Amino acid sequence: MADATLALIFGTSFVVGLSGAMSPGPMLTLDIREAARHGFRAGPLIVLGHGILELALVVALALGLSQFLDQRTLVAVISVLGGLFLVWLGVQMVRKPGALSLAPVSRDGGPPKGGGRSLVLAGALVSLANPYWSLWWATIGLGYLVWSLQSGLAGLASFFSGHILADMAWFGVVALAVASGRRLMSDAVYRGISIACGAFLVLLGLYFIGTGTGLVR
Repeated sequence: MADATLALIFGTSFVVGLSGAMSPGPMLTLDIREAARHGFRAGPLIVLGHGILELALVVALALGLSQFLDQRTLVAVISVLGGLFLVWLGVQMVRKPGALSLAPVSRDGGPPKGGGRSLVLAGALVSLANPYWSLWWATIGLGYLVWSLQSGLAGLASFFSGHILADMAWFGVVALAVASGRRLMSDAVYRGISIACGAFLVLLGLYFIGTGTGLVR
């Protein structure tokens, strides 16, 4: 039973992480631009910087949350807020897939122009500068942490590994496509995956809301 729970945490975390990674934003723009400059290695290095920042945040949040997990009202509020944001995000992905494109951007632009360290730093800084990133962790991220911490450190590790592997998989594929000059995925397929992920987010969000409301009955 414990293994099934950990697998569920990992699997759903991967899909939720993939949904976030696929959404147009600063990380995707940076990945496409720097892969055109530096080749495939830009993708993993950018995700490394992003992952280091998120790991520090996950540890800090987990340490703070662990002492409040026995307060049902707080856990319920976090679960409902996370669920509501998941539903909103999923609906947006289903309703508005038309803007999604993997077309390469210009090779010109601003920094970073250096090597691996600058790409790692860029991955962290572009996350910090993105308001959506903070909102995601204040809602969906907290909800997932509450859920995963019920399975202890193994649950937390399952959540984070699924989340960061989704980023690595998506941004790695995009970087490879840009660096090789080939379209490994058409925009139509990209939009189809986005719609499927959006539908999944709605269902997961409803589950979070149901779990949260059940705690205060």
